[in-house]
Amino acid sequence: MTTQAEKAQTLARLHAAPEILRVVNVWDAVSAKTIAALPETRAIATAGHSIAATFGYADGENIPLDLLLDMLGRIVAAAGDLPVTADLDAGFGDAGETVRRAIGKGVVGANVEDRLWPLDEAVGAVRAIIAAGEAEGVPFALNARTDAFVRGGGRPAEESVADAIERGRAYLDAGADLVFVPGILDADVTRRLVDGIGERKVSVIGLPGALSAAEYEALGVARISYGPMTQRVALTALQDVAAELYGDGVIPEGTRALN
Repeated sequence: MTTQAEKAQTLARLHAAPEILRVVNVWDAVSAKTIAALPETRAIATAGHSIAATFGYADGENIPLDLLLDMLGRIVAAAGDLPVTADLDAGFGDAGETVRRAIGKGVVGANVEDRLWPLDEAVGAVRAIIAAGEAEGVPFALNARTDAFVRGGGRPAEESVADAIERGRAYLDAGADLVFVPGILDADVTRRLVDGIGERKVSVIGLPGALSAAEYEALGVARISYGPMTQRVALTALQDVAAELYGDGVIPEGTRALN
């Protein structure tokens, strides 16, 4: 059986590999089991927005931390030997302690966002996360998120790029594995981020209107995830089939027994 430390090392290797790591975000045990069953799956990533929505909470640390952690444990169990990296929002007021508790549930990596806090404060959170992993004997793979674009307040793109690079370098120096820069990033912006932060050190999100995973890979991006988009696709399919069933529809042929 794969140990937790081995899973963490596997995740770090996947981040550093020449090919981009594609992680399809899940939100509960059955979605994790469904994605884990695919032979292409190398790691499991959770979506904090989607887990919160599952329980009727808005995104942004509105879900009780105990409830989130309980679901993370269920996802880890469903994922088997695959490493699980979790979305932990901004750390729920104590990033180091939250990561320690997530490690206790079997998690080996995480996204933790900076919300554009003062740089020294954000770097302190990164250091606390890495220290928590060391104390628990897990080489925790932090995908340190900077909100330079999503919270940039409409400032010029050049300012957001420069801010993301400064923060990203500081987070890597503090022990982060990757720097997550969410937003719809075109090829030019992505190229500048990779040049400034490092080859195979930038993580992105796949959104409508963004580049494809293959295009990001060619630009030197290490990882792509999809946040709440995968749950939205699933819920769209649910609502669409329900609308058909309210008419004279039937369950589509070929529906697989994945639950």
